[in-house]
Amino acid sequence: MNNNNDATMPTGLVARFLNFVERVGNKLPDPAIIFLFAMLLIWFLSWWLSGVNFDAIDPRTGEAIIVNNMLASDSLATFLSSMVKTFTGFAPLGVVLVAMLGVGVAEHSGFINTGLKLMLKVTPKQLLTPSIILVAIVSHTATDAGYVLVIPLAGVIFYAAGRHPLAGIAAAFAGVSGGFGANFIPSGIDPLLQSFTQSAAQIINPAMSINPLNNWAFTSASSLFIILLGWYITDKIIEPRLKNTPLDGNKEDLPVFEDARSDEKRAFFIASAVMVAGLALLAFVSAPADSAMRSADGSLTNFRSPLMQSIVPLIFLLFWIPGAVYGFTVGTFKSSKDMIDAMSKAMSGMAYYIVMAFFCALFIAAFSKSNLGALLAIEGAQLLKAMQLPSAVTVVGIIFLTGFVNLFVGSSSAKWALLGPVFVPMLMQLGISPDLTQAAYRVGDSSSNIITPLMPYFPLVVVYCQKYVKGTGIGTLIAMMLPYSIAFMIGWSLFLLGYWALGIPLGLDASYIYPAVAP
Repeated sequence: MNNNNDATMPTGLVARFLNFVERVGNKLPDPAIIFLFAMLLIWFLSWWLSGVNFDAIDPRTGEAIIVNNMLASDSLATFLSSMVKTFTGFAPLGVVLVAMLGVGVAEHSGFINTGLKLMLKVTPKQLLTPSIILVAIVSHTATDAGYVLVIPLAGVIFYAAGRHPLAGIAAAFAGVSGGFGANFIPSGIDPLLQSFTQSAAQIINPAMSINPLNNWAFTSASSLFIILLGWYITDKIIEPRLKNTPLDGNKEDLPVFEDARSDEKRAFFIASAVMVAGLALLAFVSAPADSAMRSADGSLTNFRSPLMQSIVPLIFLLFWIPGAVYGFTVGTFKSSKDMIDAMSKAMSGMAYYIVMAFFCALFIAAFSKSNLGALLAIEGAQLLKAMQLPSAVTVVGIIFLTGFVNLFVGSSSAKWALLGPVFVPMLMQLGISPDLTQAAYRVGDSSSNIITPLMPYFPLVVVYCQKYVKGTGIGTLIAMMLPYSIAFMIGWSLFLLGYWALGIPLGLDASYIYPAVAP
């Protein structure tokens, strides 16, 4: 890589592929409109196929599957009369909004920002790269905090340490976006994906319940894997290539790393103590054998237990309370109105998601009620069975297909809302559990985030790089991130297969096969 105009775009085959991705991606309608078109397509297909006799047996009834005509007068009347209930009863909507209310308080009070600063500051120089990737992964808990705080701070820290700042930006970007499917800490993305997975699984088994933390063990182990792999790529591949890329940014404009103020540190430790106390109280209340947080069989990890069903409210409280304590202690919150304003700002940022969820809810309802989802799953499973592909090959195929779709549709929830109703029931028919299918989706969804210009924060990362190297362009960033993407896609897929082969639990109340074998 050098600092001339030709270096801002990759050449040859890579350039043609990226140009194709950009052209196709720019022509795609908004995901909300995609859901609308998909619903209309479901209506048309249900009308077309409603009179066809299928040999496929519906596992829910034991009888031949029947496609319901969604354009019939009674179906249209039901659609209109139940539209509000369909939307308000859409499980992912409540999950995301409740979690974000708490995270919004913690983010806008400064609690999360100060925590990230402190984590990055008290880091040995030789562990700078893995520490930045670790913080980047943890930042997923605060939704967009990683993009707006960790990535630019990583460049500042590398620059202050005498290392190339673009290498720090690349490492942080790889952790925040490329490692999106990995995290030690449960966050709103866990119940969000779980809710889509459960809805999709219920196409085949209406009584199916999925634990919100069904992938937690895998995502925790994946965090360590991504940190180690990202560390190697940054120090051995990316930074050596950047040695010939001089810094030509305005020295006066280059950012300076600022330590957290003493009052911010004090407020952070007080708020953290409150959080720890809350966790200790939760553990104390849950520990007794007759605890109200346990299910009827005495389990804490079973999805039917009140503890597991309270994951989203607990995420809300564990961010809202410490965030409020921090805000009032440091002074970012002067009154209760400031705290409510922070929650309002968090909700304003969810406006697009609410619109998308409206159309998504209608699409999923139509897909389920028409029986097309079940038909596609059964026929698809029969085709896959006829191909006699090993289960491992099927799972890897899901990973790579998801990674390809991710180049065009950036939203993780939007993709899973579209792909989940197809992948989950189909693989259930092949004996692969929804938990494993969701884990495969998370790998594919993460690995290609960092090489698509269609990702909303991609241009922002280019701007971060241009503070140090003015000639940085989209092609420069893609070329810098491509080694991470390829390594994550291949390495993480192999990691999942090895994890599966060893039989290590994917998460709480999770299994690898369907139907699950009782222990």
